[in-house]
Amino acid sequence: MNIKDYLQAYYETHDEDGRLLSRKGQPEFLTTMRYIERYLKPGMRILEIGAATGRYSHTLARKGYQVDALELLEHNIRIFEQNTQPGENITITQGNAIDLSAFPSETYDMTLLLGPMYHLFTREEQHMALSEALRVTKPGGLLFAAYCNNEATIIDFCFTRGYLLDPHFFPLIDQETFKCTSNPEDRFVLHRREEIDALMADLPAKRLHFLGTDMMSNYIKDALEEMSDELYEYYLKYHFLICERPDMIGITNHFLDICQKC
Repeated sequence: MNIKDYLQAYYETHDEDGRLLSRKGQPEFLTTMRYIERYLKPGMRILEIGAATGRYSHTLARKGYQVDALELLEHNIRIFEQNTQPGENITITQGNAIDLSAFPSETYDMTLLLGPMYHLFTREEQHMALSEALRVTKPGGLLFAAYCNNEATIIDFCFTRGYLLDPHFFPLIDQETFKCTSNPEDRFVLHRREEIDALMADLPAKRLHFLGTDMMSNYIKDALEEMSDELYEYYLKYHFLICERPDMIGITNHFLDICQKC
């Protein structure tokens, strides 16, 4: 099987829309939207690369923005199309994040790369996805790129769930540095901040924000489900307060790197 087959099998059995609507998943969506909305201006044109079922694309289209979306998987495209409402100024194209040849250079005011970096297994592919995303972005435009955090997986998957000693996963984890590597069958690529910094080092962009979008939510997911609405609102307030603090970001499951094209 190739990576597309593994991803198709995964997303056919996981409710991506529902994940972002749960108490555990809402902080990721709300935080990402909070930073997107900070930079939105009337008339902006937006591209979402790896749009999945369209949670972000549809939200932005319903706010009146022109949105073009690219998605690899047929399963996700079908749901994306089913979720499209009358009046949305939106398109969906099937394609791969490392080849945006269907999209002209310097076209978009804001480019969202909120999923592909989870599933690109070589540095060359990762660099190409970032380079292509910046190519189609206007000078002065914004790139939002999301990554899975290595440390969150070590804590939750390896120790809380005990998979560190599993014969399949043990060889994928450096026993000295605890850096994870992945194969296509494992689906997800994990990053540390210094690796993200290295990927961006020679690209024409300056960083505006680096933050965690879900922070501790995955660790206290059961408590979140049991919270009253009032307490959960206080939790979100605290989450927004700490999500960009350098001394706290390392606990997150997902990083968000926000850059401006030079």
